[in-house]
Amino acid sequence: MTEDNVWQDKVAIVTGGSSGIGKATALALATRGAKVIVTGRNPAKLEEVAAGAGNIEAVAADSADRGHAWTVIAAARERWGRLDLLVNNAGAGGLAPIEAYDGAAIAELCAVNIVAPSLLVKEALPDLRTSRGAIVNIGTAVSHNAAPALAHYAATKAALEHLTRSWAIELAGDGIRVNAVSPGPVKTGALTGMMGLSLEMARTVEDTEAAQVPLGRRGVTRDIVPWILRLGSPDNDWLTGQILTVDGGWSQRG
Repeated sequence: MTEDNVWQDKVAIVTGGSSGIGKATALALATRGAKVIVTGRNPAKLEEVAAGAGNIEAVAADSADRGHAWTVIAAARERWGRLDLLVNNAGAGGLAPIEAYDGAAIAELCAVNIVAPSLLVKEALPDLRTSRGAIVNIGTAVSHNAAPALAHYAATKAALEHLTRSWAIELAGDGIRVNAVSPGPVKTGALTGMMGLSLEMARTVEDTEAAQVPLGRRGVTRDIVPWILRLGSPDNDWLTGQILTVDGGWSQRG
């Protein structure tokens, strides 16, 4: 079976699928014949993604809401009767120096980056056991280095990487594989969106990060998506508990 048709009629959930890496992943899976649920907070953006392929269905769900996990898994179960791949891509972030720490903001980061993926895995477990499916979590290369004002974002993503390894061991007996992709600086719109920077500040950060990447440029979604598909593919059924950093060497700099 070739890489392109291994996804035919498989069912995947991609959280945070309205833009960036999530959107690109959903479209790549759909193009290869998978049936895909995409989630996010913005119904209009989700519908735009769903309009890109007849086998994508949008489910508006806020990852910070603890009831969202049941809603999302139920949508896949009711629509297509199975689940083969869960991509925990939805994430929260923001710049916060120590003087600006806020309990509610920190709690939201934990809710989206740690609690939400955990509850999704719990709800998806019966379906993934049946299909002997896979989970791919999306971390960040930022968690591999200290970064000013990004402590809690990096810490929650580091926690997700640890959960990846733990789930991999706990679910191995069920034939469920769990891996993660940790991207470096990628052009997704997250700087002006999730991180809340102005356009001018975002451009400055982009230029700075590009100069720091040993391979000479910021990443784009096509640098990341193939690895998500490979880690989730049933062809790679002896690969689990791995954290793959895709960042052009950014996290290796001195």
